[in-house]
Amino acid sequence: MDNHSIDVEKDVKSLIKESVFDKKYTDFEDQFHNLAKDISTILELDELDAKVYLRLLKTGPNTASAVAKELDIDRAKMYRTVDKMAKIGIVSMTLSSPKLCIPLPPEEVSKIIIQKKEDSINTIKKSWKGTIQKIEKYTTSNFRSNIPTFRVINGRENIFLNIEHMIENSSDVVYIITTLEDISKMYHSNIPDKISICEKSGGQVRLLVDLNDPKLSSFVIRFGATETRISKSSLKGRIVLEKGKQMIMSDTKSNEGEQINAKSDFSLYTDSPAMVNNVQNLCEHLWAESKPIKMMDANDFKKEPQSTTFMMEPEYKQIFNLKEAKQENIILNSLLKELEDIVSD
Repeated sequence: MDNHSIDVEKDVKSLIKESVFDKKYTDFEDQFHNLAKDISTILELDELDAKVYLRLLKTGPNTASAVAKELDIDRAKMYRTVDKMAKIGIVSMTLSSPKLCIPLPPEEVSKIIIQKKEDSINTIKKSWKGTIQKIEKYTTSNFRSNIPTFRVINGRENIFLNIEHMIENSSDVVYIITTLEDISKMYHSNIPDKISICEKSGGQVRLLVDLNDPKLSSFVIRFGATETRISKSSLKGRIVLEKGKQMIMSDTKSNEGEQINAKSDFSLYTDSPAMVNNVQNLCEHLWAESKPIKMMDANDFKKEPQSTTFMMEPEYKQIFNLKEAKQENIILNSLLKELEDIVSD
């Protein structure tokens, strides 16, 4: 089992074992629903399945009808849910009358879920390898294009998969410039594992993050970047750039108070040399102006507004004269406009 799988297993254990009187939630019902939602997200279960499992962990072995009554669920629906959970392997049934539902310990559940995911991935790899060989026999041309490509990636899961692929196959410098909130989401993906693969290939991942609380430094370091630095200005959006090759970039939120969910998250991908090189200039400048996280003390976390001016192509020079907090939004709009011009031509 790889390090990331172990981290996920630890997260699953800690989430499921949280006390129902945790101070994180103001009352019992809020905590129950939020904890069930966390379990549902990590284990990729229906929220009802997570609620039933969590309730069984608290009450111990119980009948399906009793749990249905506690959760105010239709009994027929409850029986279907229990049958499904038994097939998954997270609940077992006694042979007594009436039958009792017994939840598996959190440690066993995490192992079952992770093993199924690994088996599924291995099956896809084996099947696709044979399919590739068939495609190569079927197609006679080896088409390659030097035309820059542009595409929008929809959904956080797809965005993270593209980031993982970029990092895994890189042997050069990859910049990740983003927020602490985004890093907390990436931490539960396969991105940390891909960083290790990149480093073994001679590459390095440079993480630049917006952080104003020194107590969270250890969490950021655990992400596993080759080097981590703290931005001197507020960062918004997300830039992931492989030096001289490609980048994935997200716009800032149009409404800072709006919480973008996983499905509505989107990013722009391009391998346009002109765009990549100009945004790379920004990354290198922000990196040079930042300070390594391991060299910082509490006083360094007090932010002051910064402005940026440095030499680059005339059409982009005006962009970088603005405050850093607004740069990413303006740059992305500029890139999108350039894309529209290319398409219209």
